[in-house]
Amino acid sequence: MDDALDRLARELSLDTPAREGLRLRFGLACAQRVHHLLEDPAVVACLDVLARFVAGHASREELDAAAAEAARLANHHPGSRSLDGVGHAAVSASYAVANALAGRALRAAEYAAYAAVYGGGGYGAVQQRESFQPEFDWQRAELARLAA
Repeated sequence: MDDALDRLARELSLDTPAREGLRLRFGLACAQRVHHLLEDPAVVACLDVLARFVAGHASREELDAAAAEAARLANHHPGSRSLDGVGHAAVSASYAVANALAGRALRAAEYAAYAAVYGGGGYGAVQQRESFQPEFDWQRAELARLAA
């Protein structure tokens, strides 16, 4: 979604097996940034497993189980009943968590950006590319910081 973030990810070889730790840390950071938009405590619990795994306090089996549960929960989120779409922020935040747990950091970043923009301005804001710029800027800076 952000060309500069994609370039940085390629420069860092983010999608290689050797960079799994960086992918998980970056996905976690993006998901935590929209934590306040999560509506389901079970999704929050999945995100907590990722935080514990990154800190060395959860097993691979716990991570895999949380990833499967987060994907199930995101795919079954009821969505928004709001006409302006602001409720979709929780859906996007849930998908950010699911992708972060699965090690798909750039997808987690994309969903987190959508969640942040939906949560801040509703459906109209996501139609304006400039609404995403603060999130894109933060994501690039965060990935660079974590990779340093």
